[in-house]
Amino acid sequence: MSRSVRLRAWQLRALERWAATPGPDFLAVATPGAGKTTFALTAARRHLGGQPRARVIVVAPTQHLKTQWAAAAAAFALHLDPAWASRDRLPADMHGVVVTYQQVAGSPDLIRGLARDAFVVFDELHHAGDERAWGDGIRHAFEPAARRLALSGTPFRSDTTAIPFVSYLGGEAEPDFEYGYGDALAEGGVVRPVVFPRLDGHMEWTAPDGAMRAHTFADNLDRAGTGQRLRTALSLEGQWLPTVLDQAHDQLTRIRRTHPDAGGLVIAIDQDHARGIAALLRDRHRVAVEVATSDDPAASARIARFARGGAPWIVAVRMISEGVDVPRLRVGVYATTTATELFFRQAVGRLVRWTRGVPRQRAFLFVPDDPRLRTFAARIAEQRRHSLRRRGRTASRSRTCSRTRCPPPCARTPSSCRCSLRSRRPRWGRRRPRWPTTRRASHPRPRRSPTPASPSRWARPAAARRRGGGRGRRGGLARGGHPAGAVGGAAGRQRRARQGDRAAVGAHPPAGQRGAEPPRGHPRDRRGDRRAAGAAPRARRRLAAAAVTRAVRRRRATRRAPSLGAGPSGLRRCTRRRSGQR
Repeated sequence: MSRSVRLRAWQLRALERWAATPGPDFLAVATPGAGKTTFALTAARRHLGGQPRARVIVVAPTQHLKTQWAAAAAAFALHLDPAWASRDRLPADMHGVVVTYQQVAGSPDLIRGLARDAFVVFDELHHAGDERAWGDGIRHAFEPAARRLALSGTPFRSDTTAIPFVSYLGGEAEPDFEYGYGDALAEGGVVRPVVFPRLDGHMEWTAPDGAMRAHTFADNLDRAGTGQRLRTALSLEGQWLPTVLDQAHDQLTRIRRTHPDAGGLVIAIDQDHARGIAALLRDRHRVAVEVATSDDPAASARIARFARGGAPWIVAVRMISEGVDVPRLRVGVYATTTATELFFRQAVGRLVRWTRGVPRQRAFLFVPDDPRLRTFAARIAEQRRHSLRRRGRTASRSRTCSRTRCPPPCARTPSSCRCSLRSRRPRWGRRRPRWPTTRRASHPRPRRSPTPASPSRWARPAAARRRGGGRGRRGGLARGGHPAGAVGGAAGRQRRARQGDRAAVGAHPPAGQRGAEPPRGHPRDRRGDRRAAGAAPRARRRLAAAAVTRAVRRRRATRRAPSLGAGPSGLRRCTRRRSGQR
């Protein structure tokens, strides 16, 4: 059965780059939440299309990610066995297996025979390092593989050791394709912007030498003092952690008004700390809290249940540090003493996954105002500000220019874009008439009866009206809606045609009634005006001439009508009323 998948723009570019790479190794660096799994499985399907008998082997960091990879591969019609062990044979009805780095390090010789001419995917390859058990194991096991696709959101290690199957340039990993957090934000609809509320406090503790110490996060301390201060702030007996949990819960409550199933994550120090935080949340806010720790055999099931359900909080140590897909996480609390940039970025990656149909998807990660965490948060926030600033400039350019693809001058200076200037010039088919054409009233000013001290201008002699007296400028409509001076050309003919229509059809108010309501133009004539406004110049002139001819004929027919009386000003009185006129 044929299946199709819709790729994002960066996934399509990465897939084309992967297909054009001649070597066996390919490193794709993409921000967490961008869709690295979809890109890798699409590449695997393409590889199997050319070599149907090839195997697919996925290497993941944790047991939970093995199950997650197998479920994602099933959507691509790829059957991967997540329960395979080194003592078992590969099932004949499977395309491949999913293993962990620990499994590979335990039996590299056995997996080497399985990996011959196989397509291998390394999920979060930075877990393996040269001269380490995991790094040496995968280098020996997967050396005979046909293609090796490495995925990582953070292609570096805290111990600065090299990563197998990765090329380095100047001491830094050189990816074959890179898609960062700022690029994903600028593209829109891929990741969420993350805000980092930092909270200070006054901490007091007893140092190992027995001295009492009291500091805030603004004080400069040595490495040992910095660690002791952070551990004191995260203590369950203090007041700092309960206060931060209260603020985080309030923020999650506000988010759940527009995103009802939004959830929160607390990253704890260890298992006892995680259970204590869960007890604080239950006692202070009366909410259901899930706890996922490595000693619990049902931890993966708890994470999957939390991802599908609507519980507000989950507390974990490292079970949800990376790779775990829980898109509804919107609020996080960084309550761990692990202060490395690698772990911090992986924690941020749990909150950035985009959810369709949810407005204003900002995420919040509450962090201690520790100098190290402050630096890590500032680097990510700078990418966020830069991308949002760039998106703002792009949005303003799209408002200025109506073309989808603009020449380079448009991108540099929107105000001098030639295509935008052309788009501002109205076309004849889209130009709106300058005079009112609404059906309810043909006059821009509300109708009102004049006072006796200011007689109506409609009570003047017809000759004065035909001369076009009034306070209008350049032939525009006068204040009371009366056509003023005449202009030449097609516009003047149209204006005179409308004046003739008003004078011919019901334009004579009853004698002796000053301030009578001015009549409307004939609906058929208004349709002619609209056709004239939207037609070509030559057609407009023909329509205008026809309107003048109709106006003259109606005027002559009105003058031959019998008089029903005359008022003091000599104006004839006409009782004709059109349908729809008040």
